[in-house]
Amino acid sequence: MSFAPRSPQPQAPAPGARSTRNRAIAIGLSAAVVAGLVAFGSFMLLDNSAADEKSDNASAAHDGKHPGGHGDAKGGAIEGLKSWDAAKLGRQHVAGTVDYPMKPPVGGDHNASWMNCDGDVYEKALPDVNAVHSLEHGAVWVTYNGSAAEADVAALAERVEKTPFTLMSPYAGQEGAITLSAWGKQVTVDSADDRRVDQFLTEYVQGAQTPEPGAPCTGGLATVPQ
Repeated sequence: MSFAPRSPQPQAPAPGARSTRNRAIAIGLSAAVVAGLVAFGSFMLLDNSAADEKSDNASAAHDGKHPGGHGDAKGGAIEGLKSWDAAKLGRQHVAGTVDYPMKPPVGGDHNASWMNCDGDVYEKALPDVNAVHSLEHGAVWVTYNGSAAEADVAALAERVEKTPFTLMSPYAGQEGAITLSAWGKQVTVDSADDRRVDQFLTEYVQGAQTPEPGAPCTGGLATVPQ
């Protein structure tokens, strides 16, 4: 009796091999998912960083603008700016008058009471000793004499009223028509639209020169002492 040769039958994969193959597939899929998540996370990080940078730039641009909306007012050095050594300006509270070496004064010993400087416009001249105390709190003092044009005085008064930590008053003893003073800093201009007005206010309203940062501009004298 003869028999036809039998063809070899395919063998089912061993259980161990099937498990190994499934594990390899699962690892491959997991690696692909992780890679995708890493790529997506990197994209979001870069996108958020770009958005933050854009926001920071916008904030910096806004910070450079004056509250009155006059745009970037710094624009570099202030032409004609006068400075005094802050370390040599006295800061003692004294009674009576003080003989200041500059008019208007930019610092020195002063009265214990400050003039309110929360955008306050005074129609009468202020005692130097009270106004200097306002400068110590970070205020800018805008003064003018009889040479200033009425339109400039009105424009400056409107500007001061909108700007916290400023005050304004006439000052007959100053040389220039309009003077802006801060602690240890001063500039004189001829008109209200001089760009240095914006520069000075932006730089020195509660600026780095302030001897008492955080001190108030309210709660002082609201009217001119007699």
